[in-house]
Amino acid sequence: MGITITPVDAADQAAIDEAYRVGAAANEADLPDFPPYCRRRFEALIRHPMPGIVPRWALARLDGLPVGWLALDLPQLDNTDNSTAELVVHPAYRRRGVGRALHAHGVRLLREAGRKRVLAMAVSALPGGPPRGAAGGAFAAAMGARPALAEVRRRLDLTRLDQVGLDARLAGARDRATGYRLVRWRQATPEEYVADIAYLDGRLMTDAPLGEVEWEQENVDADRIRADERALDVRGRRRYHSALRHEASGRLVAWTVIDASPSSTWHAWQQITIVDPEHRGHRLGLHVKIENLRYAQAHEPGLRVIDTWNAAENTQMVAINEALGFRPVDAWTDWQLAI
Repeated sequence: MGITITPVDAADQAAIDEAYRVGAAANEADLPDFPPYCRRRFEALIRHPMPGIVPRWALARLDGLPVGWLALDLPQLDNTDNSTAELVVHPAYRRRGVGRALHAHGVRLLREAGRKRVLAMAVSALPGGPPRGAAGGAFAAAMGARPALAEVRRRLDLTRLDQVGLDARLAGARDRATGYRLVRWRQATPEEYVADIAYLDGRLMTDAPLGEVEWEQENVDADRIRADERALDVRGRRRYHSALRHEASGRLVAWTVIDASPSSTWHAWQQITIVDPEHRGHRLGLHVKIENLRYAQAHEPGLRVIDTWNAAENTQMVAINEALGFRPVDAWTDWQLAI
């Protein structure tokens, strides 16, 4: 029968189940320190995409057996020349042409959609770090993609947290934050802050180092924040926010988020941290991150580790994270392919 590729329909539970099992097997083999592969998130990616995203999913079968899948995300609100991709092959069926067949299928879909670029990530080992296969990066290079941004995943082991050191750093940050007031919330953003959060979120692609990634600033407003929140609720994400309000202007000018998956109580992700450029130099980033770390811990008694990614060139945020105790685990490369 050979390799066949078919679209994954949101109403086809059997195909979704097959794709999920492929993803779970790859997650266990390639990233054994990751939390359990979350079924709720996986199904939501297909049935409830993030706002402004049109997904395209395809399932590959080899002699009738489900062995791989491709997920394409096509932005509609901005970056309409761009797309992102995730390509997964079951560990037991690699090096049989499945990845190449999925890649060719995806390129056809993207050309039909008028997209000019596609971005995907691949993991590799760091010197002295845990072993990681190099096949993802080798495959991307073989398909003609180029490395556009180097990132590093770091992990904070909360069982070895230096509480005394954190207390001292937080005290120092508070001393520099005269005129700012801490606010915190879980899940949905309070209505009084949603416009400020939209502004800060929309700055991310401008402020964060992107290397050679061609990605324009995203159009984020209050409606998009609310739509994002609804999509994250469907995924069951538990979210903890801390921000600093500039008392003179009444605006939120620093913000950070930690979120956790419904598949795990021991693991969380450090997400966005951003400070308005006009308010940098007051250790606001360090301030909100320590406050939010403790806020999340207070509500997640089983939490043991937090993972985060930073561009290797983002030296300021890397320094903050390492001061908190985050340590490198593995390397990740954003590969960009011209269609």
